[in-house]
Amino acid sequence: MEFKKLNNNEKLPFVSFGVYAIEPEKTKNAVLNALERGYPAIDCAQVYYNEKQVGEAVKESECPREEIYLTSKNWVSNSGYDKTIKAVNKTLEDLQTDYLDLMIIHQPFGDYYGSYRALQDLQKVGTLLSIGVSNFVPARLIELVMNFDILPQVNQVETSPYFQQYEANEFMNKLDVAHQSWGPLSEGMDNLFENPILLEIAEKYEKSPVQIIFRWL
Repeated sequence: MEFKKLNNNEKLPFVSFGVYAIEPEKTKNAVLNALERGYPAIDCAQVYYNEKQVGEAVKESECPREEIYLTSKNWVSNSGYDKTIKAVNKTLEDLQTDYLDLMIIHQPFGDYYGSYRALQDLQKVGTLLSIGVSNFVPARLIELVMNFDILPQVNQVETSPYFQQYEANEFMNKLDVAHQSWGPLSEGMDNLFENPILLEIAEKYEKSPVQIIFRWL
């Protein structure tokens, strides 16, 4: 598995298994199957309402915890310093772990300054190895960078062949903030896997359209 080195020298796997929209009763088996098939990272969030089931899968998996990269996201209703501390502790409890590899502010709404201060403090004591944001456009990202000492390690934004984000990517590269994609396959909408350009490239390199998309990302 390939990794990207972050600005704090931690490593982020290039591929994660996301649990968005998986029903809680199906989450445990889905995560266990993903880990068995070699996914190195699980991406979850407080607002997905299935972190407890992710934790059960991680606990039962034959993969050692240190080999599973766990990401979660702090939701808007938990914004602010105190609420974020409480919410992160609940996430740790549900995931049955004493640390997270990456914790992200899910949206730039509410008191996300307070939330980011909380993430910084939790990172300083080792509860969070890396911290970041999600869905932050360049203006919001530079605003955060200008007001805090610790640079976000990651900005997770929608990025796919149908939403390529080249300008945002260039901006993040200049700041040394890792650009992580959510929705890389556009949920298969608009016949993505039958796109003639992707099919032509896939045929040339004897790969599937999905493999071409992931390599491009």
